[in-house]
Amino acid sequence: MSKWMKHIAAALVVGAITWSLADAPCVMAQDAPAEAVAAVVEAAPEAAPEDAGPSVELFTVNNTWMMVAAALVFFMNLGFACVETGLTRSKNTVNILFKNALVPCLGILTYALCGFSLMYPGFDYDAGANGWFGFAQWGITTDAAGVTSAYNVGYTYWTDFLFQAMFAATAVTIVSGAVAERIKLSSFMIFAFLYGAFIYPIAGSWKWGNGWLNNLETPFYDFAGSTLVHSVGGWAALAGVIILGPRLGKYVDGKIRPILGHSMPLATIGVFILWLGWFGFNGGSVLSADPALVSLTLVTTSLSAAAGGVAAGMVSWIILKKPDLSMALNGILAGLVGITAGADQMGSLDATIIGAVAGVIVFFSVLLFDKIKIDDPVGAISVHLVCGIWGTLAVGILGAKADVEGQLLSQAIGVIAYGVFCFTAALVIFLVLKIGMGLRVSAEEETEGLDIGEHGQEAYPDFSPATKG
Repeated sequence: MSKWMKHIAAALVVGAITWSLADAPCVMAQDAPAEAVAAVVEAAPEAAPEDAGPSVELFTVNNTWMMVAAALVFFMNLGFACVETGLTRSKNTVNILFKNALVPCLGILTYALCGFSLMYPGFDYDAGANGWFGFAQWGITTDAAGVTSAYNVGYTYWTDFLFQAMFAATAVTIVSGAVAERIKLSSFMIFAFLYGAFIYPIAGSWKWGNGWLNNLETPFYDFAGSTLVHSVGGWAALAGVIILGPRLGKYVDGKIRPILGHSMPLATIGVFILWLGWFGFNGGSVLSADPALVSLTLVTTSLSAAAGGVAAGMVSWIILKKPDLSMALNGILAGLVGITAGADQMGSLDATIIGAVAGVIVFFSVLLFDKIKIDDPVGAISVHLVCGIWGTLAVGILGAKADVEGQLLSQAIGVIAYGVFCFTAALVIFLVLKIGMGLRVSAEEETEGLDIGEHGQEAYPDFSPATKG
């Protein structure tokens, strides 16, 4: 594909998004009369007539907390950027930062274009196409009649969109780290557009949009996205790494050659930013400011993260004879991913067990993928996919849902369904991109660094690397 064709394709994508957003009926928030807001919080919308709706005061508190939670999830983008940059080489820093800057921008626009309506098509969704696919409209509608969310009367439609858009951006960002240091920027951005606009929201609708998984005899349960966000991103990351192949020099003469990241301080900062952001990720998923449930969720989230970090750090110390910081950091993230599916229903011991098991799993998973020559520079597949699966199954093993007949089976059905759909879709997209425009940079560009080859910039122009490679 020529450079001109790439530019034309990019212009068409941006033009389509802009046209759809401009064409959607839109009334700014300040145009909605106060009377309309008061009316909708005094009585629930027709979609949920059994709910009397919150008071005006409670509505305000709930809505404020949900906006704060959305801001915390948005802040996670900086965490991902720091982790991915720190665990990769300095010569690819600008490239990784560019992807992490553009993915949330693209994610928000595409979620407004069609993703929100694909993921949340309405309460009658299960009556259409058996709950596999539904679509409400192009663009987002912000008229006064839709002040409250159709799915929750506790906060506004606009807050609902904003919170969910942050999740959509997170799922695609997971892929960035796994395919780092060798993927073409143009190919990755097209993948991010397609996967974020269509695959993630369709998959999400199966549970959170009241689709078929939510209507099983024993409904599939995923509180904040161990599967719906993290595994959805993880399956795509696995497909991308398989199609791309390992980085040059990673596996030589049958041996594994470690390729060290250039800034462990940056990676550490990123992990703690992500931990902070997870308070919004899980705490916001309560979908209200309920003081008991929000505080419980934050406690179980922190216990699991702490247990994951300790477990991964100790196992690395025992097996490798030296405590590995990167393993401890990924252990924290593994604990966070693991607890996300059931953070609202676990006791303190359950949360600690889930995190500790996730920390052990992530250590051995990283080693296993290296052994079978699946090159993941940041351990994203192990953290988000493998531990996402563990966290989802843990709902049927530990906590309140463990007592529900058939829960573990429903959890397994969900894991398999998402795996088949997301891995297959990502594999097809990556293969089409590889055939149509190429997926991987040249060997020369990879050796020199993507910062120079893709961007003509350097992240650290005044510093010389201590070592080559």
